[in-house]
Amino acid sequence: MKGLAACVGVVFLSPILIAGTGMMLASSADAVQSSGSFSSCLSDIDSDKVAEQVTKILDGASGKDVHVEGLDLPAEQVPNAQTIVAAGLSLDVPKKGQIVALATAMQESRLRNLAYGDRDSLGLFQQRPSQGWGSAEQIRDPTYASEQFYKHLLKVSGWQQMAVTQAAQAVQKSGLPDAYAQWEKLATALQAAIAKTFPGGGDADGKDTDKEPSATTGCAPGQDGSGFGRIPEGSVPKGYAIPKDADPKARKAITWAMQQLGTLYQWGGSCTNSHGPDPMGRCDCSSLMQQAYAHAGVTLTRTTYTQVNEGKAVSAKDLKPGDLIFRRGSAARPEHVGMYMGKGLVIEAPRTTKPVRINPIKDWDILAARRVL
Repeated sequence: MKGLAACVGVVFLSPILIAGTGMMLASSADAVQSSGSFSSCLSDIDSDKVAEQVTKILDGASGKDVHVEGLDLPAEQVPNAQTIVAAGLSLDVPKKGQIVALATAMQESRLRNLAYGDRDSLGLFQQRPSQGWGSAEQIRDPTYASEQFYKHLLKVSGWQQMAVTQAAQAVQKSGLPDAYAQWEKLATALQAAIAKTFPGGGDADGKDTDKEPSATTGCAPGQDGSGFGRIPEGSVPKGYAIPKDADPKARKAITWAMQQLGTLYQWGGSCTNSHGPDPMGRCDCSSLMQQAYAHAGVTLTRTTYTQVNEGKAVSAKDLKPGDLIFRRGSAARPEHVGMYMGKGLVIEAPRTTKPVRINPIKDWDILAARRVL
């Protein structure tokens, strides 16, 4: 892990006329100042040290006493790097693709969510509304910008066989096609450090365990939720109320979870501020369960893989409001979790691009159920 070497340069550019179609971007908006360049080579980048410093930032350190080689504003830059990695993991983008994205954002914005750039370029990747990347508001959303970068990268034929700088250039069409190479080693160290902070993120290339299910039939209690008809995403179905006989703590957990309805899913998100501006404060399936019960005074572990061992097992035919239900994967290692609300309904944080929502339990193929009260 140690001894990575990198030459990290700060490049100052004059405005560049970038030709092409929908994937054209400005390069290094922070650096559009004058021609010529200044570079300072970093040697012996210690990835273990990078991981240590990154962890401090992610644990809430101010950045005042944190130093990451190549990052001038780690308290701002590391959370943006975390969002980029999280978006890659949620879309099943291989590790190399995450490194390409990090290197690109370091070159384009120095990992800062900029409100300015060459012409109408904005955000982490300096994407342009005029070139079809989305609205200015969308581009300033780090999760949206990251997902757009990955979607364009995945359309590049043979990108995994390319050098990092070649893959980045295939998306960006920059006036300085070799500029991304200088960030590869630091991007590699950052990806390794950040991926380990996500549940399952340290596995191989990282897999999204919260994809939309395919066919869904199976065990369900007498009430299967079908009587509510189609339930608009992010809404409470008309006529639903938490059953009066629900355990008081389950009632609190369900009530809190319902307050997150309509907020967008974020793989690896903490669910500590789902309505706030930081994407990593949003919920994924297991953090929604964890935080809902935390607000009811009940401590749960963080992932589906561990939550399936919480409390005691119950039959899917004998569910009570507040029970955790699991699907996809296996009963011993399920890949998704939701909370039974009673009356045949389940609340869940489903997957990337989808909001926290309520679904009928008839759509769940239940592998396991746990009562945590």
